[in-house]
Amino acid sequence: MNAKAKILVIEDDARSARLMEALLMPAGYEVQTVGSGAEGLAAIETFKPHLVLLDIMLPDIDGFEVLRRLKAEPAGQAVPVVMVTALADAKSRARGFELGADDFIIKPVEKIELYARVRSLLRIKAYYDQLQEQNQRLAAEVAERTRELEQALEQVRHASLETIYRLCRAAEYRDEDTGQHLRRISHYVAAIARQLGLDAKTCDLLHHAAPLHDVGKIAIPDHILQKPGPLNEYERQLMQQHTVIGARILEGSELELIETGRIIALSHHERWDGAGYPYGLAGEAIPLAGRIVAVADVFDALRQRRPYKQPLPLEQVLVIMRQERGRHFDPAVVDAFLAILPEIREIEGRYSELLPDDRLA
Repeated sequence: MNAKAKILVIEDDARSARLMEALLMPAGYEVQTVGSGAEGLAAIETFKPHLVLLDIMLPDIDGFEVLRRLKAEPAGQAVPVVMVTALADAKSRARGFELGADDFIIKPVEKIELYARVRSLLRIKAYYDQLQEQNQRLAAEVAERTRELEQALEQVRHASLETIYRLCRAAEYRDEDTGQHLRRISHYVAAIARQLGLDAKTCDLLHHAAPLHDVGKIAIPDHILQKPGPLNEYERQLMQQHTVIGARILEGSELELIETGRIIALSHHERWDGAGYPYGLAGEAIPLAGRIVAVADVFDALRQRRPYKQPLPLEQVLVIMRQERGRHFDPAVVDAFLAILPEIREIEGRYSELLPDDRLA
């Protein structure tokens, strides 16, 4: 039993209040007495008792109302309350227990009974407080471990994404003049996805999966990738195999990111009108991820220098994009792309090398 426990006595009868004070203080308790329900509620806030001895018959609000208000507060729910009353009827006891009372003492108060009730309830209160402290410490430890785990997982995720990005760059560097192509594609795709109304998780997934779109080029010979002129039919068929090769490289993974990259690698050269490759899919039979990457990839290809072409001015590129709406491209994706053209231009400027002079026009 805590020798420093604080006990609040709410009792309008001065003689009864003095009696309980005289019985409890010699036992080592800190005791405060008040004579009304309103004073009792105020004292609960300031004195913060470990236990309340509450008379039912009070001059302003009765003990039942004081009890109801006390138990309505989160801090008061753990404070044990002993109802002290001359009412011995079962109805009063039932009402008190229903409102949250822990025990009853019938007046006149007997010393032995008072000590027994107080010691028992304070012991329970001490156990409860100890349990609460342990729970709080445990919750803090769990929160800290969770934070550390989240940081570790984020580091692993970042390392994984960085590895994927750099492996994709290994393939792209064989036929791209710029090391920023993958970054532009990633941001273009995420921006278009947001404009289409896709949820944040999907937009983030597409952002990180988009760089995998041409990973299959790693298997295409340099003399085809870097050929300065048009490809012949054999070369074109071999080049088109980079979609299937990319999908084979990425197939079989349980990671959503890699599976999405596989879908993009396989489908980003399909056309809305069915004239694309490798399978000639048309319309919504083409996965949405592939349709989005198709718009971003063609726009970037037209705007950048390639071994076989010079970069085109923005206005000429936009004419081509609009002409291919409903032919090469999903109309909804083109519309989303055009709706965010200022954002596309900002991304292009942020991650560009050797663009035409009109890039900031």
